[in-house]
Amino acid sequence: MEIISWNVNGIRAAVKKGFLEWFQKTKPNILCLQEVRAEQDQIPVNLVRPHGYYAYFNAAHKKGYSGVAVYTKEKPMKVEYKLEMERFDQEGRMISLEYQNFTLINLYLPNGGRNKENLDYKLKVYQHLLGYLKENKNKSIILTGDFNIAHQEIDLARPKQNYNNTMFTPKEREQIDKIININLVDTFRVFNKKGGNYTWWSNFANARNRNLGWRIDYVFISQKLTSNIKKAFILPEVKGSDHCPIGIEI
Repeated sequence: MEIISWNVNGIRAAVKKGFLEWFQKTKPNILCLQEVRAEQDQIPVNLVRPHGYYAYFNAAHKKGYSGVAVYTKEKPMKVEYKLEMERFDQEGRMISLEYQNFTLINLYLPNGGRNKENLDYKLKVYQHLLGYLKENKNKSIILTGDFNIAHQEIDLARPKQNYNNTMFTPKEREQIDKIININLVDTFRVFNKKGGNYTWWSNFANARNRNLGWRIDYVFISQKLTSNIKKAFILPEVKGSDHCPIGIEI
């Protein structure tokens, strides 16, 4: 089974850049999207009801902002859309799908703001998320999406210059430590311990072509599922967003 996650930075913009053709060619078992930035009536019909998939959407109350979606070949037993945190839930940042053998959680975590104006909010979201994960720690969990945090120095091209910047502050990096400490595994690092593997690049200074990026998108899985993973991957060659797709085969 292949699970792919991608922050598309606007589904309508991504469609104009070949998203639909990529989706039809790739055909993952589950596709999780973040930053959809559209309501269902603004999305092409063949992406609202794609052939062979069940589709679930969680749009923000604010138009053109945030939003997540999941496409799945197998119908889940249960779908939830809330972390029970009012602002977060109104921003359409989560879809949880419960299957017989595992629970998949698709997340778009807040950025924190260039000037850290939303950093307190971001840390409170992580506090709620960690509580939610602890409550469900007996389940087999696959947790994926845009976490807006680079965990270690190896996860960004210029760690020293960004040590105190949003997405790499010590307080933010601690949140990834806490996720891992709830017996969740960073799947990409099971297979690849090297630097230079990024999932997001700034639109400035030709950053993507120079590979001056950050790894802020992840697939975490419960420790007990580790033996089931066949591979974990990042697809930097796939364009259409300032992020690239990531995924696992399990």
